[in-house]
Amino acid sequence: MNNNIKKITRKFLKYIDQELHYSKNTVIGYEYDLNTFMEFLKNYNSEFLIKYDNIDRIVIRHYLGREFELGRSSKTVARRLASIKSFFKYLVNVDLLKINPSEHVKSPKIEKHIPSFIQENKIEQLMNLPDNNTIKGSRDHAILELFYATGIRLSELVGLNIESVNYEERIIKVVGKGKKERIVPFGKKAASAIEYYLQKRGHSWMTEPKTPLFIGNKGNRISIRTVQYRISKYLQVVLGGKNGASPHTLRHTFGTHLLDNNADIRSIQELLGHSSISSTQIYTKVNPQKIKEKYKEAHPHAT
Repeated sequence: MNNNIKKITRKFLKYIDQELHYSKNTVIGYEYDLNTFMEFLKNYNSEFLIKYDNIDRIVIRHYLGREFELGRSSKTVARRLASIKSFFKYLVNVDLLKINPSEHVKSPKIEKHIPSFIQENKIEQLMNLPDNNTIKGSRDHAILELFYATGIRLSELVGLNIESVNYEERIIKVVGKGKKERIVPFGKKAASAIEYYLQKRGHSWMTEPKTPLFIGNKGNRISIRTVQYRISKYLQVVLGGKNGASPHTLRHTFGTHLLDNNADIRSIQELLGHSSISSTQIYTKVNPQKIKEKYKEAHPHAT
């Protein structure tokens, strides 16, 4: 890859990290997508790595077509295109290009799946699966309770420190997408589970504030991969071995159960940290009957 294009890419990644405050995982994703695109250009016509102002929408469409040929899903191809569009938009904004060649390239349609969730009558079964007599089991139980009680993202949970939890008020401060902070309440069961786990570790709420709330086998902050593996194992038991069970399933369960119990969708949006209400509206598809009931209760001409 030409040094010039590498330098520009690094500046772009620094921009979305420090100026737009994109999450670490998002920046890594953009970097991977752009590197993939540059590798395509290298083989397609290496001159484009130097004369990138010659890249047009036909080149980009050829790249997307190649990605489909390699078996990439519509979701992956759409994400790759979004990264490219952001990059070229940046080049226009900093006056390195006059025209954004990706502007009118259409994104592939992505089939939206209704998220899986756990029925309320199976929550107790889930919470009883970890062995609370062990440190690892008590940790897993506390993680399950906190996921279900708050609906926080996996990355948000992993990033929690002891200081992130206000035990007396039963609220946690999480850093979400775009490095935005939000406050999320939690209940007695999650509070008890976390406190029990800390005691198992020989800690308390008075421990050094920067101490990670959840740790792995070596005493370091627990990894995303460890949480995914451990939680998915429990969820598959409750869901009958269903593929795709992940910590995100508990996030969907949190939102679905709130809606089922008459929580306002705007409040759910706030608790989940969704920047757009459209992201929250997926839960209305999970239970359309509940939306109909709320409509009949609220609208004068509903009946």
